Amino acid sequence: MHSVCILCNNVLLSIVSCSGKHYHDNKQCGNVTIRGKSQGSDPLIQTARGKLQTRRSKLNDQINKELRMRNGAENLYRATSNKKLKEQVAVELSFFNSNIQLLKEELAELNSSVHIYQHDNCAKCVPMIPLGLKETTEVDCSVPIKDYLLEHYSEEPEKFINEIQELHNIRQAIRTPVRDIYGLELLMEYFNQLYYIEKRFFPTDKHLSIHFHWYDSLSGVPSTQKAIGFEKGSVLYNIGALYTQLACKQDRTTISGLEDSITYFVKAAGAFLHLECHFRNAPSMDMQPSTLLMLASLMQCQAQECVLEKCYLKTVQNGILATTKMAQEAALVSEKYRDTHRLMISEPVKSYIPFSWISMAQTKHYYYKGLAHYYIASGLLDQKDSDDMEKIKTMFQGLQIGAEGRDENNGLKLPTNSEDRKIIGKAHLKESVLGHEEALRVHDLCKQLRKVDHYGEILDKTHERALKKFSALEEEDDFSDLVTVARIQGKSENDVVSITPEFSKIKVTDIFRKLGPISIFNAKNEWSTPRLVSLHRNTGEGFGFSVRGDSPVIIADIEPESVAGYSSMKVGDFVVGVGNVDTLWSKHEEVVQIVRQAGSDLDIRLVTPVNTNFLEPVPRVTSTISLPSTPVKNRSRHNSTSSERTNNKSNRLSAPWIFMKKDMKKERSEDDAPEDIDFENISR
Repeated sequence: MHSVCILCNNVLLSIVSCSGKHYHDNKQCGNVTIRGKSQGSDPLIQTARGKLQTRRSKLNDQINKELRMRNGAENLYRATSNKKLKEQVAVELSFFNSNIQLLKEELAELNSSVHIYQHDNCAKCVPMIPLGLKETTEVDCSVPIKDYLLEHYSEEPEKFINEIQELHNIRQAIRTPVRDIYGLELLMEYFNQLYYIEKRFFPTDKHLSIHFHWYDSLSGVPSTQKAIGFEKGSVLYNIGALYTQLACKQDRTTISGLEDSITYFVKAAGAFLHLECHFRNAPSMDMQPSTLLMLASLMQCQAQECVLEKCYLKTVQNGILATTKMAQEAALVSEKYRDTHRLMISEPVKSYIPFSWISMAQTKHYYYKGLAHYYIASGLLDQKDSDDMEKIKTMFQGLQIGAEGRDENNGLKLPTNSEDRKIIGKAHLKESVLGHEEALRVHDLCKQLRKVDHYGEILDKTHERALKKFSALEEEDDFSDLVTVARIQGKSENDVVSITPEFSKIKVTDIFRKLGPISIFNAKNEWSTPRLVSLHRNTGEGFGFSVRGDSPVIIADIEPESVAGYSSMKVGDFVVGVGNVDTLWSKHEEVVQIVRQAGSDLDIRLVTPVNTNFLEPVPRVTSTISLPSTPVKNRSRHNSTSSERTNNKSNRLSAPWIFMKKDMKKERSEDDAPEDIDFENISR
């Protein structure tokens, strides 16, 4: 059966993913639908961010092509001994190197296009740095999985055509996630699904012939590995990158928009830190530990910056303590950007990331440093309560770092009059002007930052404001320049911390669930080929074996010289089928019922674990199916005695299957028991 997408009228496969999503099989349609709504993936998206990602993808392909051609030319140069041919190849090599350099510069410029990701209402806000997604090529995993199903699981691959197609569809969908919460859920769903895929098909001692091909998010250099860990790491990187894009697209002119930005930035930082802790030996530079630590630090900086902007919007009262709080918030942002800038300029990160990122971090460090000093000066010079000594003392508690107490010109002495406040305030204004001037200088040195017009305007306005206020205090024969201004101690009521992505909130079901419980039927364990055991019993005779556990049940005991004892059944075998019923996921009671209904003939499919004894753990269920080692004889319980049961023990036939609950003997008295059951001879 097929259905039709209500958005585009394209035919859909009737394949439902583990979260209820329907994925298009038609490559011309990029919609992913959940109950009639477009969700998760759209390769035809035409937003500015979508066009930017498409352009980045094309550049990655061009860089990959040039790299392959350059490698071929280098091999030819080393292999040939013809002098004329070597000269021609050398010219071609220089041409390839030039093309690759131009393409990388164009890609770096795309990565510096921060304004495209910002919200339309944020033209007056300081821009944030988002990350582009890693691109990947299509992967055809059907043949390796089919081979593994036949080789390891002894299953016919044709039985899993729908499951293989569903896996292919969801991977196709994650190549082009939409920039919203549904795109995040799609990536996290696939990430969770990879846990099951790894357990099912990727043993630790060898790799399947599935090549995962991903491009570096910044340089565009391709990397290929067979390890599924590379696939998981790349998807996790894209989760963090998508969080950064969602954070940047929020409306930061509102409180709710800033709160969402903070949440997304700290989750992005958590994703990168999680990746750094759990993924080693990455083949691409974007997933190297040094790069991931820098990215996590950058996202925490931007989250703290949003906290400061939130304080701008929430602060309604004036006063010296309010300006001190704002100064400490700005100082903390400046300190975080200073630390991030140090990570950026350390090799090999410095030569990898765009120069505009380094300039942006350094610019913001000086910008917020100047802003912090401006707020202190404003508190000392402009506030009505600036002569309140208790409040001034509270203010100066945050200024005790950066100057020696014995220096008489350190600017840390409490101002007792308006002249003292003026001298110290002017010194802070001078530091503010110097900070803003340095921010402008660094900004003007970067070509990409100069293209962000509104950012330059913000820097100019704050510089002019501080300079105008400082110039108004300039007087002839003023020696206040001798005062040393202390460093403002950064402090915030909401010092942000990273949040690890909550993958457990995205519930998924194993696509290949039909293979059985993953704790048993996985790539690590081995078992024999399923075999069919046919048992036939006579009237009044039992089959002669007992089972325990569930999903699947295990042969726990076999009675010697019984029907089962003469068959190929073994203790520890898994019952994977009874008759035409698959019992891989069947509960204990369900298997009991099926066997009871089998009559005198029973066909049972068994597999034998290799080098593993699953009978050692404590049984997971509180009931067993057991067989008496002696026959059951119909008689009255009032006439039966222990000696009679003992004397007749050797002459009895095996009884049919009997189900009883554990500890039933303790819970029920002999008077309450059925008349035709001999309890002393029922094994547990």
